[in-house]
Amino acid sequence: MSLINPEIFDQEKMAQLKSDFNSAKPYRHLVIDGFLNKENADYMYSNFPAYDLFNKKYKGLNEFKAEGSNFQDFDLVFAQMRDEIASEYFCKWLSTVTGIENLYSVPDALGAGLHQGGNGSFLDIHIDFNIHVEQNIHRRINLLVFFNKDWKDEYGGGTEMWNADMTKLEKVVLPNFNRCVIFETNEISYHGYDKIKIPENISRKSFYSYFYTTLRADASKYHDTVFKPRPTDSGMKKALTPVKEAAKNTVKSVLKKLGITFK
Repeated sequence: MSLINPEIFDQEKMAQLKSDFNSAKPYRHLVIDGFLNKENADYMYSNFPAYDLFNKKYKGLNEFKAEGSNFQDFDLVFAQMRDEIASEYFCKWLSTVTGIENLYSVPDALGAGLHQGGNGSFLDIHIDFNIHVEQNIHRRINLLVFFNKDWKDEYGGGTEMWNADMTKLEKVVLPNFNRCVIFETNEISYHGYDKIKIPENISRKSFYSYFYTTLRADASKYHDTVFKPRPTDSGMKKALTPVKEAAKNTVKSVLKKLGITFK
């Protein structure tokens, strides 16, 4: 049984989604509520893995969250979702809606996984890595599905979408239950979420999947994630972030040229 709500595959619905994607600002994106069948979304919410099961924990200047692509440690439904999202049928739907031909995902941590953050979690504004470091393919689309019931505005944690020069916050999309956010990844798709304030018994939960095409001739040269400070950030963060990011990306670019892989 498919996990995804079949309504999104209706031809009229797809035409509307394509129009919405192309007209969205500050960069092309979609917000789809009710993305999964309700009973499947409820089951995934109830069986979302505990924070301790995630195989990566990040806590630094620009991020505080957990990430897991270790699907063997999770309920089987999450691997089912990974496989369904990566299927030829879904990728064809995604290519139709976005207008980006021949999209596909990959079976590793740079293809799909889960994110989770407790009280105080944050992910500073950034653009994503642009080229898969091992396969040398071009990252084009992010897909996120949220599993947060009864999320309150005062919790924060909305996906922030900033303009190209990081001077204006254009849109905030709250991480509401069974909401899917799809957006184009490029050199101006600045996004992230501010520090959340939530009760200790809940967390910010999401599924992620990244989609690629073959490397285009006009693609920018390889870079890893590039964090940028908000205009409202502290002076220290504004000073440290660009230095840290320049050093990180220099080292990773050299390693990639030497054929040393990393994720």
